[in-house]
Amino acid sequence: MQETNLNISRNTDTPATACPRLGIIGGGQLAKMTALAGLELGCDVLVLERKHYSPAANLASHSFVGDWDKPDDLIELAANTDIVTLENEFVDANSLAALEKANYSLYPTSRSIALVQDKYIQKQTLAEAGLPLSPFRIINTRNDIETVAAELGWPLVIKARRNGYDGKGNATVKGPADIDAAWKKLDGDHRKLYAEAFCPFVMELAMIITTGSNAEVATYTLVESVQRDHICHIVRAPANVPTAVMENATRIARDAVAAVGAVGSFGVEMFLTSDNEVIINELAPRVHNSGHYTIEACECSQFENHVRAVLGWPLGSTRMIKPAAVMINLLGQGDGSGRPAGIEEALRIQGIHVHIYGKDKSSPGRKMGHVTAIGDNIDETEARARQAADAIRFGAGQ
Repeated sequence: MQETNLNISRNTDTPATACPRLGIIGGGQLAKMTALAGLELGCDVLVLERKHYSPAANLASHSFVGDWDKPDDLIELAANTDIVTLENEFVDANSLAALEKANYSLYPTSRSIALVQDKYIQKQTLAEAGLPLSPFRIINTRNDIETVAAELGWPLVIKARRNGYDGKGNATVKGPADIDAAWKKLDGDHRKLYAEAFCPFVMELAMIITTGSNAEVATYTLVESVQRDHICHIVRAPANVPTAVMENATRIARDAVAAVGAVGSFGVEMFLTSDNEVIINELAPRVHNSGHYTIEACECSQFENHVRAVLGWPLGSTRMIKPAAVMINLLGQGDGSGRPAGIEEALRIQGIHVHIYGKDKSSPGRKMGHVTAIGDNIDETEARARQAADAIRFGAGQ
């Protein structure tokens, strides 16, 4: 891997006739797994990150250090690639548009990112497409929360419109006494917020939909996503729901990604209510945590299909190779090294696939890796996955 500051001209090390050069904005674990898929397909992978070290850096032929919100830095990456894609939705859509104006290929497009990265605009877009959502309203001032609650009822979920993930941009307000804490947590005096009526769900669902730049669509199975403290802990594939729910959720997910002009693998998070109604929670315009199981469980993973999609290549089969798969996230238990303890114990368990992201530091709740098990029975498969996940520790107790 060659590390490059963004003050050079075009990379001349790679011949013009070589394999496709894939640029990835962001260097985290999603970029790492996308890069692995790209390398297997013969791509030359280049990564742009804000810091010198990142999980994807050691896989990239060039690791550019720069600010992904600066159009000049984005254009420098694009000038060395054939196609640019993203591992997160936090890159400013206006900066991304500069790539397209300079005639570089970007997928998903800046328009798609603009429709998704502001969650209020995302909800407006989905509502205009006639898709099922919890009622939502804009919040401009602290006093607006009580006004909205008078209309939608308590509890409310207050969300940051931009840059929220893993619960860091959400607060549940059960009544007037919770408003001040939520407003402070979300920095309401300086951030744009909106409110949603709380959805009394019985299960959280998710689905990966991959759309090619040639308009081909690949649909993965519906999964159950188990959340704790707004962080995904377990993914069970397929979700144990009636066939009618599976079909309805699939239709909703496909319509949702179409509404935002998706290209690439997108994650669609949904709620299932007690009367089997499916409600959209959020979209992620990128490969998604709920699809990590596809690496081992499906004939073609969400990451490989993402690379195929942005390059305009035929999409691969999403068929599961076993009836059941369970993915469990490995979260930091405390502050400390990013090096795992207990990995040898986990690797003694047969049929376990361990993914360590290579982050330099652990902190409580930080996603440090995941384990996946596949099998013929969901309960037995989950038991093996849990045994392996319980063996691996980051930060605390090492």
